[in-house]
Amino acid sequence: MSDWDFLHEMHALGYSADEIADAAGSGAAPWEWEYIDRELTRRELREEFPFGTLEQVEVFCDLVDCAARYFESTGRHMQIWGELGELYAEIKFGLIRHVAHTAGSDGTIDGRLIEVKTISPEKASDRVMVKSQGDFEQLLIVRIDSEFRFSSKLLDRSALNGSAGKFLSGRFQASQGR
Repeated sequence: MSDWDFLHEMHALGYSADEIADAAGSGAAPWEWEYIDRELTRRELREEFPFGTLEQVEVFCDLVDCAARYFESTGRHMQIWGELGELYAEIKFGLIRHVAHTAGSDGTIDGRLIEVKTISPEKASDRVMVKSQGDFEQLLIVRIDSEFRFSSKLLDRSALNGSAGKFLSGRFQASQGR
């Protein structure tokens, strides 16, 4: 039996000439396409989110899709931005989060203390504020745009404005993002 016997099988199963031609062009039977698509998607997700497990990445994608669908159906945004920003930092940059409610920073990347701030699609400003008393070394700003696309910028604490006050501020600029 040859690698192309599935084309004869497709004919016997009632597939159209166009469907058989598509299968011949791809070298795969239609019943294999879903598996191939799933494997390509997994490979693409692994490249985009190198630090996340497949399950984490799928949960992240599901949450973003859910937030987008909710907005489309209600015109209102779900208030899950902070969690999405931190999950994005985990799967994109390898953030290792502290236990819940740890003061001062959200976790570490490459051994450096990181504070994550998320700019939601609802916000027009590209500025974020963070308490100056925090013990973070870097600020990771995650921007979620109106199309639910994510981008980010990592700033050293020394690059933040307001070193003498109660708050520090950072500014997101996509051209300088990580």
